[in-house]
Amino acid sequence: MHTGVERGLVSVITPVHPPSLAHLDETYRSLAAQELPAGWSWEWLVQADGDGDLLTGRLPDDPRVRPGHNRKGGPGVTRTMAAGRARGELVKNLDADDLLLPGALAREITALADESLGWTTCKALDLLPDGSHAAFDDDPAEGVLAPGSVLRHWRTHNHRPPVHGTTLCLRRDLLLMLGGWSPLPASEDTGLLLAANAVAPGYFIATPGLLYRKWPGQVTQSPAHTDPDEQRIRMHLIGSRAEALLARFTSNR
Repeated sequence: MHTGVERGLVSVITPVHPPSLAHLDETYRSLAAQELPAGWSWEWLVQADGDGDLLTGRLPDDPRVRPGHNRKGGPGVTRTMAAGRARGELVKNLDADDLLLPGALAREITALADESLGWTTCKALDLLPDGSHAAFDDDPAEGVLAPGSVLRHWRTHNHRPPVHGTTLCLRRDLLLMLGGWSPLPASEDTGLLLAANAVAPGYFIATPGLLYRKWPGQVTQSPAHTDPDEQRIRMHLIGSRAEALLARFTSNR
């Protein structure tokens, strides 16, 4: 098993379940179109959740594409299992139904050239079923997000973070230190976002870098996602983890 880290490599992680297969080709094209700074490249870790044959015949003939699978465990487990195969110094989240916009990876690489930063997020635009785009109207200004700032906003805005967790790009060592994505049935990206924000400053890129597809088959549209009892437990776990990390980080500064 490869255990080293390759400098100048971004590991892009995409979990896949059957409903998202229809969008996978378009997602790949948005990744293949990225222009990176000199000396940088990417690998695409496409991870099937629960079906080893799910990706057969579904991926392009590209040596940068590395399929894998795990027993069914949900998106958080699937992302984290893919991270176990990652070789890059940076790890980028990309959902199977979303699209990278031009320059997205280059902007993240450039921001993380500042070694004081641990992670980035960027502005995302909703991609609506009719092909139109809609913007979130409460993004922060471009710049550094101090430890605890995302958590405080999340606490006071009905568990809605000021930045989109699905756009996360972070250092591999930070991801491993935090144990990967939260092992939750949903909101695993928010869990990782708040945990990363608790222990390291991040950077928000105001230029749109992602089209977030809105469609009936996405996990967040399922009735289970809004079950109040489960949602209450998820939010409690996400917030408590971030608070504990922040308290430890602050005491050790």
